[in-house]
Amino acid sequence: MENKRVSIHDVAAAAGVSITTVSRVLNKVPTVSEANRSKVEEVIRQLKFVPSPYAQALARGSVSNTVAFIIPRYEGIFYSFYALELIRGVGTLCDVFKTDLLLHLTDSRSDFNYRSVSGIIFADIIGNRFQVEAALKAGVPTVVINNLVEDLEVDCVAVDNLKGAKDAVNYLVGLGHKKIAHISGDLISQSAALRLEGYRQALAEAGISEEPEYIVKTDYSRGEARQATDSLLALKNPPTAIFAASDSMALEVLNVVREKGKSVPGDISVIGFDDNPSGLYGSVALTTVRQPLTKMAEEGVRELHELMGGRTELRRIKLPPELVIRDSCRQIN
Repeated sequence: MENKRVSIHDVAAAAGVSITTVSRVLNKVPTVSEANRSKVEEVIRQLKFVPSPYAQALARGSVSNTVAFIIPRYEGIFYSFYALELIRGVGTLCDVFKTDLLLHLTDSRSDFNYRSVSGIIFADIIGNRFQVEAALKAGVPTVVINNLVEDLEVDCVAVDNLKGAKDAVNYLVGLGHKKIAHISGDLISQSAALRLEGYRQALAEAGISEEPEYIVKTDYSRGEARQATDSLLALKNPPTAIFAASDSMALEVLNVVREKGKSVPGDISVIGFDDNPSGLYGSVALTTVRQPLTKMAEEGVRELHELMGGRTELRRIKLPPELVIRDSCRQIN
């Protein structure tokens, strides 16, 4: 998806002058003729062009060669497969582009000196939307990954979470399951909300009634996944399959099922989301939805590099997930 922003190129074309002349007008260089200055300023008013403070700083040679990667802080972040894959992807491409990388952990209260860096990548927006808005207002090239922000003019790269969830549930339906539960992640996260919506849509399209007791909302933690599994297995009419919104939660489902003397997939089928390598080493190899985390991070850096180079078109990129079939699901009658 692309929207056209008014750029310095548009101003130059409309005024019939070079981009260099427009830049000199913006930076108040005295050598520009009065005629050209007036012409450019009039076009700027007509087109409602808002010059980027970053671009002006770049023209003055006062911008650093550092990219900030801002990640919402949460418990266990440095043990998180998700976070480590994103950091690896961003770091690899920053190295390719010979750009310094500043890692910044944030919460809903912290602030950041946006003018100290040449570009910013936000890993999702969870309680820190004001930071994205501030970066955009400051004119710093900005990309958001793992969140397709529809109501801000910001470039985004994300996985198609809705499709991934639908693929997971459709696979279970194809195996004969109708009693399918979902352990969701924290719904403040767009990815968790879309996975829940994908679950609901897949059930509706298959003609299966949604059972409220089969949906357990959690904070993505293994502790809450354990509690959710306990409650689902204790139901009078328990599910025959559980779709968890992350592999770490799905692995906890496997643990609880085993502790109760039941088996996966013999007594219940389980499917996760992420393709965390840990899913290969549980009591049974976990069927999951692979999201290309490293690719998402790398694409985010590429998009940012283009913005820093002057691209003005707004892009929102949605990457396809992949269903990975292993041993944790089975056909039922």
